[in-house]
Amino acid sequence: MVVRTYTVAFEGVEARTVEVQCALSSGLPAFSIVGLPDKAVSEAKERVRAALIGLGLALPAKRITINLSPADIPKEGSHFDLPIAFALLAALGIVPPDVAESTIALGELSLDGTLVPVSGALPAALTASSTDRILLCPEASGAEAAWVTETQVIAARCLQSVIRHFTGDAPIAPSSPGDASTPNATRDFRDVKGQHRAKRALEIAAAGRHHVLLVGPPGSGKSMLAARLPSILPPLTPAEALDTSMIHSLAGTIEAGGLSRIAPFQEPHHTASVPAIVGGGRLAKPGQISLAHNGVLFMDEFPEFPRALLETLRQPIETGQVVIARANAHVRYPCRFMLIAAANPCRCGYLYDASQACGRAPKCGDDYLGKISGPLLDRFDMRLEVPAVDLDALQDQADGESSAEIAKRVAAARALQSERFASSEENTNADMEGQVLELHAFPDADGCALLKSAAEKIGLSARGYHRVLRVARTIADLDGSDTVARAHLAEALSYRLPAQMT
Repeated sequence: MVVRTYTVAFEGVEARTVEVQCALSSGLPAFSIVGLPDKAVSEAKERVRAALIGLGLALPAKRITINLSPADIPKEGSHFDLPIAFALLAALGIVPPDVAESTIALGELSLDGTLVPVSGALPAALTASSTDRILLCPEASGAEAAWVTETQVIAARCLQSVIRHFTGDAPIAPSSPGDASTPNATRDFRDVKGQHRAKRALEIAAAGRHHVLLVGPPGSGKSMLAARLPSILPPLTPAEALDTSMIHSLAGTIEAGGLSRIAPFQEPHHTASVPAIVGGGRLAKPGQISLAHNGVLFMDEFPEFPRALLETLRQPIETGQVVIARANAHVRYPCRFMLIAAANPCRCGYLYDASQACGRAPKCGDDYLGKISGPLLDRFDMRLEVPAVDLDALQDQADGESSAEIAKRVAAARALQSERFASSEENTNADMEGQVLELHAFPDADGCALLKSAAEKIGLSARGYHRVLRVARTIADLDGSDTVARAHLAEALSYRLPAQMT
C-alpha cells in the first residue's frame, strides 16, 4: 500500500506541487528517500527517525521507501522533513491516510520533534489554495501563510501536536494573518538643507518610478537624499504587497508573519557579489534586485561595483524580471525596481575643486565615470549633479518642505497613472512603451519642436528619447496637466545633461 501526502518545491516565486509517496514493504529494514533529493533532504530520514523515537514510536522492521514525485525535479531544502514524517505517520496508521492526501506540508524537524520555521510558507499557501488542500506548517510560519485566506492553515508547534490535531485529541485552531506593517518614516526630506533640484528630481522619480543617477562630491547629500526616498513613496497596493512578500518569503526575511505595505528599500554594499545582487547561489535564491521589487534599489559608490555586475543590471532594468540560468533549471524572479545610483565625479571626489583635486584631474573623472558603460548610463531616466551645499544653506534654520507634503503630490500623480493604465498592463509612467507611450506622452507642437532640436544637438538615442517622454509625462502629472507641454519637456531634458556627463 502506498500512502500519499504533498509538499512543494520552489522554482523562483513558484511553488510546484510535489507528491510524497510512502511505501512499507517486507525485506531488510531500511529507510530510503528517492526522487532527486539533495543532501538536506537525504538527511531528513535521520531527523524523522529521531523525532518519532522521541514520541515513543519505533520504526517498523520493514523497508521504508519515500518517493518524491515528479522525480526529475531537484528537491532542495529542509522543509521536506515534515511531509516525509507526515506520510510515514499515515502509512503507520497513526493519522488517517485520506487526511494526508488532502494536505500540503512543509517544515523542518528538530531531533526532539519540534517544528522549525522555513522560508516559502506564503507561496506554499498559494499552491495549497489552488489545489484545494489545507496547509500544515510550523507554528512560527502560520501567520505568514494565513494571508492566503482561501486555504486553511494549521500551524503546529511539534510533531506530537500534528498527531493530536489529526486524530482529533487536541485540534489546532487555524492560523490568523500577521499584522500588516504600514509606513512610519523616521527620515524626512525636511532634514535636507539646500539641494532643491535634487529633491525635485527624486519627487519626479517617486511619482513615475524613474531611475536616477546622482553625481556629486563627497558630503553633498546623495546618500541622505536617497535614504529619504521611501518617505515619499505611496504604500504598496494589496496586490503589490502580496507580490513583494512572496519574494521575501522565499528569502526568509518576513518578520512575525506580517505582510508589509512599505515599499522595500535595498542598499547593497559595493563589495557584494553578482549572485547577491542578481540572485543565484546554491538554491538560486532571489538577489537584491528582486528583494527591491516594487521598491527602491540604492547603489551607493556606483562605479565601485564590479563592471561585470553593473552590466548584469541592463536586462532586468528593461524587462522587470531576471532569469537565473542553471544546468538543471531556469529560475525567474520579478524585479521591477527603481534604481537610485550615487557616484563621486572621480575617485578622490573633488574633480571640480582645484584646491583639493588630485594631479590627474580632469582625466581621472573620465576614467572613473567611464566605468559606467554607455548602454547602462542610457537606461537612467534622469542624471543630475548634486553640488556641494554652501555654508549659508547649512546654517539656514528655516524648515524645508516635509516628506508628507511631497508624498501628497506623489500620491496624486500615482492616482492619475492608476486611472490611466486601468485597462492596460502598465502600472506607472516608467512602464509605458509603444502605442501607450505615443498615446499618453506625445507632446504638443511646441514640445515636439523642442524635443527634435534637443535630440539632434545632444544625440539622444531611441531609448533616451522615450525616457525623456516618460519623465515629461510624470512632470505633467505632478502639474495636473492632461497634455505634455514644452515646459514639461524642457525640465525632463534638463535632467539628461549634468555637467559631469558633457
